Amino acid sequence: MKLSNRLQAILNRIPPGSRMADIGSDHALLPSAAVQAGVCLSAIAGEVNQGPYEAAQRQVRQEGLAGSISVRKGDGLQVLEPGEADVITIAGMGGSLIAAILNNGRDKLTGVSRLVLQPNVGEDILRKWLLAHGWVLVDECILEEDGKIYEVLTAVPEEGSESSNGMLYQEYTLDCGILLSADWLLRFGPILIKQPTSVFAEKWSSELRKTEGVLAMVEQSQLPTAEVKAKELKDHIHMIKEVLSCLRKDKP
Repeated sequence: MKLSNRLQAILNRIPPGSRMADIGSDHALLPSAAVQAGVCLSAIAGEVNQGPYEAAQRQVRQEGLAGSISVRKGDGLQVLEPGEADVITIAGMGGSLIAAILNNGRDKLTGVSRLVLQPNVGEDILRKWLLAHGWVLVDECILEEDGKIYEVLTAVPEEGSESSNGMLYQEYTLDCGILLSADWLLRFGPILIKQPTSVFAEKWSSELRKTEGVLAMVEQSQLPTAEVKAKELKDHIHMIKEVLSCLRKDKP
């Protein structure tokens, strides 16, 4: 089965022999590919909406995988029983929604050894949830496909991990001398910023343009809070410009 680059990046981060649960599975493409490739022994495809749930059922039947993939209808992690899966994948949603799904299903995370998450937006919100709930990032990747930029975050329970959030979010100084606080590491990605790519620079160039547009609107506002907001936005713009300039200097 041929997957998109985005879904393939997620599949590449699932350890062989896993029992996976794909939440918001849509057409169950990822679980089907994972089982067919022999990466996963079994899989659960969870979907809350009737149309995608039926599409997932059809996909699994057509691929002859009904014995290995259980398609379930339900909200978030409620389709799982504790201990049924050791890897959970959630892709194609906003970071705040993924964080809410994880938060509402915290009791279902028992025995889960890895989360592979692909937020469309709000990556920093998801990183903050992971940090607050004892999950540590072990991998981040960023890619572009069909004109869109995606990040894939892989996290494991901090307890028993070789890494720690204290190490991950320790203040970090770029080669050009810019000091990044934990807050900025949450925004940029503590792993991505240390291994910047052209796609990373492209994403933050786009974020810079968006922030400059918001600043232009705020500066026209007469609200009493506008001045404080404008100052915050200017600080953000300054930092992004500094980091992008730094990354350009570091390019060979």
